[in-house]
Amino acid sequence: MTQFHDAIAHAQAHEVAWTRDPHAEPLRYGVHHDDPPPWNRLHGPVHARGPVSGQVWVGGELRQSWGEPERADQTFSVAKTYLALLAGVAHGRGLLPDADEPVVRRLPGIGFDSQHNRSITWAHLLSQTSEWEGTCFGIPDQVDRYRKLVLDPKPVQGQKGDARPLQAPGTYWEYNDVRINQLSLALLHLFGQALPQVFEQSILHPIGGGQGFRWEGYEQSWVDLPDVNGQGPQRVASVPGGSHWGGGVCISSSDQARIAQLVLNQGQWPIGGQQRALMPSDWIERMRQPQALAPFYGWLNWLNPQGKAFPGASEDSQFMFGAGGNYVWIEPAHQAVVVVRWIDPAHFPGFVSRMARALADFSGGR
Repeated sequence: MTQFHDAIAHAQAHEVAWTRDPHAEPLRYGVHHDDPPPWNRLHGPVHARGPVSGQVWVGGELRQSWGEPERADQTFSVAKTYLALLAGVAHGRGLLPDADEPVVRRLPGIGFDSQHNRSITWAHLLSQTSEWEGTCFGIPDQVDRYRKLVLDPKPVQGQKGDARPLQAPGTYWEYNDVRINQLSLALLHLFGQALPQVFEQSILHPIGGGQGFRWEGYEQSWVDLPDVNGQGPQRVASVPGGSHWGGGVCISSSDQARIAQLVLNQGQWPIGGQQRALMPSDWIERMRQPQALAPFYGWLNWLNPQGKAFPGASEDSQFMFGAGGNYVWIEPAHQAVVVVRWIDPAHFPGFVSRMARALADFSGGR
């Protein structure tokens, strides 16, 4: 597929500067180094990574691969979107009937009981507007206050880790990994089952994926679950929605593409010759709705309002982003999904513009 050659060559020429072996060069891998001490340390495992890799799917079919697309590597905050998908599975099962319901109503005693936190809803957590206050597995939410991201135009008024005054839940947008880990803990209690198991059984295996997949927690994130539906008491790891402090999701580019295709398919997947709904389509639709406080963000995925954030990608496109240059792009304009991993983030816009031209040429030539 010569249409994609220029975009792929651009990605391969601009590999992220992170080491491929974090055990040999620990200071050149990860994002925890930017945290104020003593929080600038790992709590979960990290793993050696592969080269720049990726896939392009158009019309539900694989069209191009490069690098090592079957290698399962850590994907950092791409896992946040997986939490939103798991919440969609819970919604479909009737476990989470109303995203605007306060979390404490169903899950008292896990960190949502305080005067400030008890009005926090699932929608607040999914949209990163919860302003949840507390400590999750020994890491305080304050560590990620005043965090600055390139796509957030809001000026930062303080140093990362300072005690920014909290706002009322639902009134302030901030990208905060501790609060995401608190969402993951809440979903664990909601399902009463380890989230990696739920993810494999409900999403990965039905779409034909799962080879090499793992979702790892922290050394201190083990939780005792009571007997649920006759399963007996369990001790399981609550898993993070990223790899900020290690752990998180290891997954292949090909599985990332399958998951993106599931989103593009509105939560449906062909199984046994028939379309099967793995999660409600209205949940998928809600994930891509921009929010007033952050129009570039939906429910744990990034958007492209007016096509300005990533020129070349359509304004209806969605993105899953992870540190280290991990990107998954869902492009409805061409019924395409694109995965690229370990690209220097500074050169991702150049990749998008080249790939957008390639997708237009490919679609026009079919």
